[in-house]
Amino acid sequence: MSNDTPPESIEKPFGAANDEARLMKLEALKHEHQDLDAAIVSLQETAPYDQLTLMRLKKRKLSIKDEITKLQDDVTPDIIA
Repeated sequence: MSNDTPPESIEKPFGAANDEARLMKLEALKHEHQDLDAAIVSLQETAPYDQLTLMRLKKRKLSIKDEITKLQDDVTPDIIA
């Protein structure tokens, strides 16, 4: 008889690789978030600064923060108390 479901040993490495990819993406997003924060501070210190550019940077920073939160929720296992 043929079994269409892959053995358990095949599924685990794929899941681990997926988690590793998520962690790498998470670190990249955190780094980009810090870079945007530095860019925003730098832009605000120069007078006069472009309000539209500042708003776009802040919006992107918030979007990245939301992505970070979602990825952290995906990576962190649910603990049922």
